[in-house]
Amino acid sequence: MPAPVQLVSLATADAPHSMSQSDVGQVAKALFSDRFPGFDRMLPVFDTAGIRARQSAMPLDWYLKPRGWPERTEAYLDVAVGMFGDAAQAALDEAGLKGSDVDVIVTVSSTGIATPSLEARAMARMGFRSDAARVPVFGLGCAGGTTGLALASKLARASPGAVVLLVVVELCTLSFRMEELTKADIVATALFGDGAAACVVRCGEDGFASIEATAEHTWPETLDIMGWRVDPTGLGVIFDRAIPPFTRERLRPAMVGMLENQNLNLDDVDRFICHPGGMKVIDALEASLSLGQGSLDHERDVLADHGNMSAPTVLYVLDRARRRGLPDRSVVTALGPGFTLSTLSLRAAA
Repeated sequence: MPAPVQLVSLATADAPHSMSQSDVGQVAKALFSDRFPGFDRMLPVFDTAGIRARQSAMPLDWYLKPRGWPERTEAYLDVAVGMFGDAAQAALDEAGLKGSDVDVIVTVSSTGIATPSLEARAMARMGFRSDAARVPVFGLGCAGGTTGLALASKLARASPGAVVLLVVVELCTLSFRMEELTKADIVATALFGDGAAACVVRCGEDGFASIEATAEHTWPETLDIMGWRVDPTGLGVIFDRAIPPFTRERLRPAMVGMLENQNLNLDDVDRFICHPGGMKVIDALEASLSLGQGSLDHERDVLADHGNMSAPTVLYVLDRARRRGLPDRSVVTALGPGFTLSTLSLRAAA
């Protein structure tokens, strides 16, 4: 029987600057109230988002000036490479490994363009071998933490003994814009933060959890629910306000079907570890999965302390959950552009 794929380590790395939600709300009001009709009706989103503070790639005053692609890309490359290194080093340290031990590097990021990609730019700092396989992944959005970990597990399973390093870096705040305001842009300003996370995955017996199965479900004709639009100033967010009701109505049947393919049902799952896209999404997840209100406590805590960081956020939640003690079976889940539900079934180490 092949050795199980193990989650050996997990680390997170915050962006270098911190901003309180109250400060962001005050700045947004000063900037937008005279320029966006009806902004005052949207202002409460800064109070109801469930966020106390967020971390950002750049200091708050950087976002107050118009920025184009070159400036946003320069900021992305400068900060993302550093956060990649911080998260990756912490994960390797926890696993008792060096950069030269890594055989495969999976890099997930959808908030900036980097060619060469982030792991290539970090190779000298990290001491990666010249023959290490590089797998950069773009376009997964908020599902990237779960789908990236699923991909890393499949690569580890395909090459027993290989050390697979997953690094997820998102700088969502670089999409903040002052030039072209939409409701989605204002919601993004109230929700987004920046962060990074990294995991070491390999086949064997040592780890804090084994990855038993992975699954995805993409709903047809849902491309407009979530994603990026490309315009002259950079990437602009696409949010459909129907995400919470869509989650409430459509997630459960998809989850049931995915678990049935693993010979499981909802009652077999001790804890769902979810991407907290926002307070309304958390409420919808609890309702759809018949969880008690408030059950997704780690999700609310991560949202309050970091905002929605897109792909790394669910790994922040997983890190909190494992530090508190993972139950026997948990399912990591995230919704992302596609519109796609991505899941990962974990079994805690004995």
